[in-house]
Order: sequence, then C-alpha cells, then structure tokens
Amino acid sequence: MERMEVGCAIIHKQGKLLIAQRHLEDSFGGYWEFPGGKREKNETIEACLAREVFEELGVRIVPEKLLCRRNHGTAERGLSLFFFFCQWVSGDPRPIDCKDFKWVSRENLREPIFLPGDLEVLEDLVLHWDEYFKTEGTCR
Repeated sequence: MERMEVGCAIIHKQGKLLIAQRHLEDSFGGYWEFPGGKREKNETIEACLAREVFEELGVRIVPEKLLCRRNHGTAERGLSLFFFFCQWVSGDPRPIDCKDFKWVSRENLREPIFLPGDLEVLEDLVLHWDEYFKTEGTCR
C-alpha cells in the first residue's frame, strides 16, 4: 500500500480558523479542509505546510506545534495526516489553488462538510477550543 504524508494547518486568528474548500473536480470535490497538502521528497512536514498554504491561499504561516497525527485512507492508498497549529504571519487569503476559503468560529466550525480525515480533529478543536486558543496567536 502506498502511504502519503499530508500536512494540515490549523491557523487561528482573531477567534477564527482558516479553512479551504477543495476544487469540485478534485477527489472529495467541494468538501472543506484544513489547508495543506502532500509532503514532497526531502521536505519536512513543516516546510510542506508553509509551502502548500502559500500556494493554496497566498498566506505565510509558521508551523508551531504538532497537535496530532492521524492515519486515514483506503486499502490502496493510505494517508498520514499531520495536524499542526500554525501561526499566521502575513497575507490576506485568496483562493489561488482551492475553490474557496473562509474564517470560521468555534460555533460555526461544524457547519461546512469536512473531509472524513479531518472530522476527529475538528471535534477535538471544538471541545478544547479554550485550551488551545487561550491567547490570540498562541497555542497550548
């Protein structure tokens, strides 16, 4: 089985998280996700996240802390998803390589239809929001 490593950015700013919508022609087209993407050969997962978020949304971030790693996928292709708390550094998001984006609050986080691999982490974020985002720009 092929195993792919994917970085997923949890970007918190002013009480909201930045999420991206997949292109309609992609697998799981129209679903929402934490921005990020596939790690390239000889690239750290942190470098992957910074590169992918900039390519997708035009936003500069710094991955700060790994929240968790989740394995997901099918029998043919497995995914290792690395969810990182990331500091927003600069840039206004725009849909460069995604269908759309939005900032969502804790109260609205469950409204978009997320990728199956993101759902467990999404629930954890909702349940532990105050612990994770005590002070603007920092994570526990």
